[in-house]
Amino acid sequence: MESKLIDHLFRYHSGKMVSVLTRIFGLAHLEIIEDAVQDTFIKASISWRQQQPQHPEAWLTQAAKNRVLDIFRKLKAEKKQLPNLQQSRDFIAVNELFLDTEIEDAQLRMIFTACHPNLDPRDRISFALKTVSGFSIKEISSALLTKEETVKKRLLRARKTIKESHIKFHIPQGNALPERLESVMEVLYLIFNEGFHSNSKENLVRKELCGEAMRLCKMLLKNTHTRTSAAYALFALMCFHSARLEAKTNAENELLDLKHQDRSLWHFPLIQLGNTMMTKAVSDTEYSCYHYEAAIAAEHLRASNFDETDWTKILYWYQCLYAIQPMPIYKVTMAVVCLQNLNFAQAKNHLDQVEANDLSQRSYLYYGTLSDYYYAIKNLEKAILNIDLALETVINSLEKEYLEKKRTVLIQRKETIK
Repeated sequence: MESKLIDHLFRYHSGKMVSVLTRIFGLAHLEIIEDAVQDTFIKASISWRQQQPQHPEAWLTQAAKNRVLDIFRKLKAEKKQLPNLQQSRDFIAVNELFLDTEIEDAQLRMIFTACHPNLDPRDRISFALKTVSGFSIKEISSALLTKEETVKKRLLRARKTIKESHIKFHIPQGNALPERLESVMEVLYLIFNEGFHSNSKENLVRKELCGEAMRLCKMLLKNTHTRTSAAYALFALMCFHSARLEAKTNAENELLDLKHQDRSLWHFPLIQLGNTMMTKAVSDTEYSCYHYEAAIAAEHLRASNFDETDWTKILYWYQCLYAIQPMPIYKVTMAVVCLQNLNFAQAKNHLDQVEANDLSQRSYLYYGTLSDYYYAIKNLEKAILNIDLALETVINSLEKEYLEKKRTVLIQRKETIK
C-alpha cells in the first residue's frame, strides 16, 4: 500500500482513536494512548505492504479496540486504578464507544479539552491539531511556521496543564459553555485562516487545514449544546472562503487578487451551503465577529464581476466588525476599501492608526496597502519605497512574486514619466 494512503488514514482516524481511548482511560494516560495509536499505524504500514485489507477503516477500528486491552494490561502492570474490563458488560460498553455517534462525541470532548482556557493560547492550536486532527509534529511545525522543538514543548506544556488543572474530558454545560465555545471557535477560525492565508513559504493555500477546520466546525453544529448562531456564521464564513480556493492561483501557480480571479471557478454549491448557514446564523439578533466576516465574504461573492462590488456596504460591515473586535488588520482592510471608493484621505486616515509591527508576520499587508495609497495619489517614490518594505517582510513565495510584479509596474510607470 502506498505511504500516502497510510498517511491519509492516520490523519483522519488517529484523532478518532485517541479521543475514544481517552474517554475510556482518561486524560491522565493521554501520552500512552497517543503512543499506542501511533504504534497501531506503524504496524499497519508494515502488514499492509503485502496485502491491503478489504476494509482498511474497519481494520483500524478493530486494531484500536485491541489496543484498549493492550493499554489496560500495561497500566495494570503499573498498578494504575482502572475499570475492570474483563467483565463482559465492560467489553460491550467499549464496543459501543466505537459507534459513529460516540466517536463524534469523544472528538467533541477532545476539542473542548484542547481549547480549554487554562491552556496557553499558543498551545491550543498545536494541541488540537495533534490530538483531534492527527497532525504530526512536523506538519504542525510547517503549518504554524514554528520549530519542531517549539511544538514539542507546547504539547508537553499542554499535557502538564491538563494534569495540574485536573481538566475534565467533557463538554461543559451551563454558564461555562459560552466562554469555552468561544475559545473553540477561535481555534477553528485560526486553523482555517492558516489554511486559507498560509504563512508557509511555498504554499499559499493549505487545503487540508481548511478542510479539517470545517470538519471540526460541523461537529459543533451537530451537537445541540454547541449549535449556536455564531457557530453557523463561522461555518458559513468557511464555506464562502473555500468556494474561492481554486481561483486564488492560476495555471502557473501565480497569486490572483479578487479583481483578476476567474469567477467561473468559484464553487457555487459551497456558496449555496454558506447562504443556508447564514440564514440560520441570523435567526439570533446578537451578531458575532463571524457574522460580519461572513457578510463581507458574501458581498464579494454576490458581485458578478469586480466592478460591481458594493464597497460601501463592505466598508459598513468592516466598521461593525471593528466595533466589536478592534484589530489593526481591519483598519488596513478598511483602507483598501476606501481606495476602491477613491476616498484617498479616509484611506490614509485608517493607515495612520496602524503600526506595521501590529500585524506581526503580515506587516507586508500594511506596506502593500500604503504603496497602493501613494500610487493612487501619484507619489511613485513613496509607492516604490513601501512596496520594497513589503517585499522585505513577506514570507510566502507566491505573494512575494505578486508584489514583485506590482513593483515592476511602478518602476515602469516611473520611467515613463521621466
